[in-house]
Amino acid sequence: MSEAIGGIVPAITAATSTLQRLPAERPEERDRPVRSITNAPAGFEGEGFPVRRGFAGVALADLDPFVHFDQMGEVEYAPMEPKGTPWHPHRGFETVTYMIDGEMVHQDSHGGGGVIRESATQWMTAGSGIVHIETPPEALVRSGGLFHGVQLWVNLPAKDKMIPPGYQAIDGQDLMLVSSADGGSLLRIIAGNLLLGADGSPDERVARGPGSTHSPIVMMHATVKPGEQLVVPWDQTHNALAYVLAGSGAVGPDSAPIGTGQLALFGQGDRLRLRAAADQGSHYGALELMLLGGRPIGEAVTHSGPFVMNTRDELVTAFADYEAGRLGTVPAGALQSYRG
Repeated sequence: MSEAIGGIVPAITAATSTLQRLPAERPEERDRPVRSITNAPAGFEGEGFPVRRGFAGVALADLDPFVHFDQMGEVEYAPMEPKGTPWHPHRGFETVTYMIDGEMVHQDSHGGGGVIRESATQWMTAGSGIVHIETPPEALVRSGGLFHGVQLWVNLPAKDKMIPPGYQAIDGQDLMLVSSADGGSLLRIIAGNLLLGADGSPDERVARGPGSTHSPIVMMHATVKPGEQLVVPWDQTHNALAYVLAGSGAVGPDSAPIGTGQLALFGQGDRLRLRAAADQGSHYGALELMLLGGRPIGEAVTHSGPFVMNTRDELVTAFADYEAGRLGTVPAGALQSYRG
């Protein structure tokens, strides 16, 4: 196959014949079994934008090093309806915001900021503490329009929880694109590495995402065309999760059914097997998934609201430091939510 694969992010397409490909299956490797499939309940975040809570019902120990995942939208806003989050604090982890449709504007107390456009990623390391805002730009609020994205919270190990805050802006054109072995699926690697086989130099055999991480993780957006399957090699030291953004299909060696708003948690093995149903009801016309994995940190996790720490005492300190302004302050003339 050599046709372009678009999917849920129209700006990021590629003729698969031009891309590096995943390796062919090896008989000595085994599929990761599906341990559970859970449903993401609907809710609201910030000033009232709709989300699906992707990790609901899954134990933190099985998510480690991840803590929280929201699918933001998909929603078609009328004029003056778009909403975001007001200024708020974080400490002890990283927020990763990947925009699929629409735009958000970010500003923080550490000097980071900018517009997160379609297919772009904002990677904010809260570390010792930061205050920030995420809000739709005035033009989008005035016009309304499609809004869709995800936000992932990645825990920091105890040794890094109080590092200085940081900010990465990852443009969609910077994502590493890889096709399946048969060219029928497209992977957009936001962070982490994928082994592509043993033919060539080490650099040629590894596809690396642009995101810089404090713990080894993988974050990818996959598009699987109707009736096709995607088999992804997976690091045995990482856990493995697949969340369906849109469409329907099956996962694992036993073809467990899965659809929009569901999360698959995998057991141990060498690879993930993902199949798209032949008939996709989604208007995207394909099975769209976020694939997540990481090496577990293995430390105690205590979190409340915007803080993720190791102990209850550290949470109490985080709230006290925020009230005292030690996590940062809203700068003069700062960005504010547009109200018309």
